[in-house]
Amino acid sequence: MTPEALLTGRTAPLRLVIFDCDGVIVDSEAIANRVAAEMISDLGWKMTGEQAQDNFLGMTLNAMVPIISARIGRPVPRDWLDNLVNTIADAMATQAIAIPGAIEALDGVAALGLPWRIASNSSHQEMQVKFARIGISARVAGRVHSFTDVSHGKPAPDLFLSAAAAEGVDPKNCVVIEDSTTGARAAAAAGMDCLGYLAHGDGTALRATGAVPFRSMFELPSLIRLAPRAFE
Repeated sequence: MTPEALLTGRTAPLRLVIFDCDGVIVDSEAIANRVAAEMISDLGWKMTGEQAQDNFLGMTLNAMVPIISARIGRPVPRDWLDNLVNTIADAMATQAIAIPGAIEALDGVAALGLPWRIASNSSHQEMQVKFARIGISARVAGRVHSFTDVSHGKPAPDLFLSAAAAEGVDPKNCVVIEDSTTGARAAAAAGMDCLGYLAHGDGTALRATGAVPFRSMFELPSLIRLAPRAFE
């Protein structure tokens, strides 16, 4: 299926677009993976940033801890997770950049008269730093949902359902923009259509979750325009 077919074929009017953060709005995953790989390697599980992405893409930092503990054969130090969060935040403050076309996509969706929200497995602390770095703090104020706000992060549906509830929108009237299979699975569990932003690769893994890949955030407003909307 193409993105155009997904959106034109919707039977429920589109009332809300929900964006993931990392890899969709902020090009931050390589930074987080590098920092995580260095700190995990220090614990004895040697890995590169690419291997960190393969192991943990889309997961919360909290969810990584039992996996790391099992691999190294002991609990991680008590302050390790806090140190990881702070080290990633420090790196984001100077290195994070916007995904090409992401800010234009946010503004383009708003120009269509549609509300949008951001729902992420990152903490509010980390997202605040990233949004400040790319200059969109004012744009996102009051629209951001973190895994810390709900009982379960992605791939559970809680985050997306929370974003929809905050806007007063039924899940069937939402479209999610994701780049990870973890997020796409969460969208499917929430009963929401999912467009999978695909910067690299052939999209096989995303398609397996039910997401429909697209290649450029610049094209997103034009795609969203194809969906039936309640006010038309």
